[in-house]
Amino acid sequence: MGVEQAPTKKGKESAKGLRQASAQDERKTEAETGRPLKKGAARFEERSKSSDGKSAGSKQKS
Repeated sequence: MGVEQAPTKKGKESAKGLRQASAQDERKTEAETGRPLKKGAARFEERSKSSDGKSAGSKQKS
């Protein structure tokens, strides 16, 4: 849920904190690997392959 969609003030603060924490973790990972993380569909495909070496498409066909 995004910051704007949260129904309560506590929910909005929580969503904002989660967004900041994930951005910080992404910057840390990029610094460790020395390259920027892929974004969007390319990132989805990269994460899917890293779990078991198969693409998302081939998993759905199985």
